[in-house]
Amino acid sequence: MYLHLGQNVIVCSKDVVGIFDLDTSTVGKTTKQYLSNAEKENKVINVSSYDLPKSFILCKRQEKTKVFISPLASSTLEKRYENGPLEFQKG
Repeated sequence: MYLHLGQNVIVCSKDVVGIFDLDTSTVGKTTKQYLSNAEKENKVINVSSYDLPKSFILCKRQEKTKVFISPLASSTLEKRYENGPLEFQKG
């Protein structure tokens, strides 16, 4: 199963460690520092392009960590994660 993060970016759902709201989670010093360090280590992938970033998604695959910055709200991503892939009706 995959999770669409915005633009043309998808990740494997089982690699998702957490989905975080940028407005509420970056208030704390620890999260700000984590994101800053991840950016310095080239672990941040900005999916937002020209849109205002609203969330970040922490993914881990085979001991490699990536942080995706997304224009989608964390609530939208959480619903997509919980509901799984959409099924299309044949018509």
